[in-house]
Amino acid sequence: MKHQLILHIPHSSTRIPIREGFIVSKKELEEEILKLTDWHTEDLFHSDEDDMIIADFSRIFCDAERFADDSQEIMSQFGMGVLYENSDDGEVIRTISPALRERILQGYYWRHHQKLSQSVNQQLKSFDKALIIDCHSFPSTPLIRDLHKKLNRPDFNIGTDSFHTPQKLIDIAVAYFEKAGYTVGIDNPYKGTIVPIEHYNKKQNVQSLMLEINRKLYMDEPSNVKSDGYEKIKKVTQNFIRELKNCF
Repeated sequence: MKHQLILHIPHSSTRIPIREGFIVSKKELEEEILKLTDWHTEDLFHSDEDDMIIADFSRIFCDAERFADDSQEIMSQFGMGVLYENSDDGEVIRTISPALRERILQGYYWRHHQKLSQSVNQQLKSFDKALIIDCHSFPSTPLIRDLHKKLNRPDFNIGTDSFHTPQKLIDIAVAYFEKAGYTVGIDNPYKGTIVPIEHYNKKQNVQSLMLEINRKLYMDEPSNVKSDGYEKIKKVTQNFIRELKNCF
């Protein structure tokens, strides 16, 4: 078995599998999806050689990167925990009963995390190490509910975890993108990176790094239309994935 990176892509889908609970119009829901989706990340980060774990549901339906327990999730204070009840501008978009919450968590959230855990465990079994790349994009201007609202956003952001992200990975990423002529943030404007809960703060051979691409580099914001720079950014991103694999 050849060593693979694990490419985790949680926010690229626009699919709403269960519309129960939503109280906004189809148009309003589509506007929120347009705003919050990490458009085209399943293509930008595509790799036939690596294990791609892609959430097949919109983050507005269920955000696979939030904590399942709202008491642990800082964004739940805005009604944007694991199951979004509010839009980015604070409008109520969905009401969630305990039964609906359990149905979605069991059928979608935990199923997705099980796939991620299985991929990590297979890499550990075969190679005694695993590297997750948490694949995202972000808007060039802050969202209303963003915790960090600085306007001067970098071209790329590297999200880290103090236990699971070795300094070597950070240095490789920063050097690569700066050499290519881009600005790089570290945990700016978003911080952290995903690790399966069973390994979190337990196994340092489970490594993780978040890579986020500023949408202004490859999209004509605020639409989801690819810009003239799309193919260049795709090449830059995929070359970075190959470089990381060679160094891991």
